[in-house]
Amino acid sequence: MRAINKNTGRTLACRVVTAETWLSRSRGLLGRDALPEGEALLIRPCRGVHTFFMRFPIDVVFLDLSQRVVATVSHLQSGRMTRIFFKAGSALELPAGTIALSRTSCGDEVVLG
Repeated sequence: MRAINKNTGRTLACRVVTAETWLSRSRGLLGRDALPEGEALLIRPCRGVHTFFMRFPIDVVFLDLSQRVVATVSHLQSGRMTRIFFKAGSALELPAGTIALSRTSCGDEVVLG
């Protein structure tokens, strides 16, 4: 699956893996040394994330049920957590710097497919 910002036309990720079970959502990106460029993890349902025990920073795009961006968090460092975004239905975890490169902002629509 791919993730494309419909408003800017820029690709967020060429390869999106989903985490929809309790176990896959709990594990997330733990145990990895990096998240390669062009890859992402879509966690759903999700309203907030943490990076405890992770080895690298990430960008996070929170999406509502219509795939509109409700919040972005850039360069979330290891050992941190986001606030809870009650309007979010999912979170797209991306390599750090992706939000800036794709010019993604609140209100943009992300196409997953």
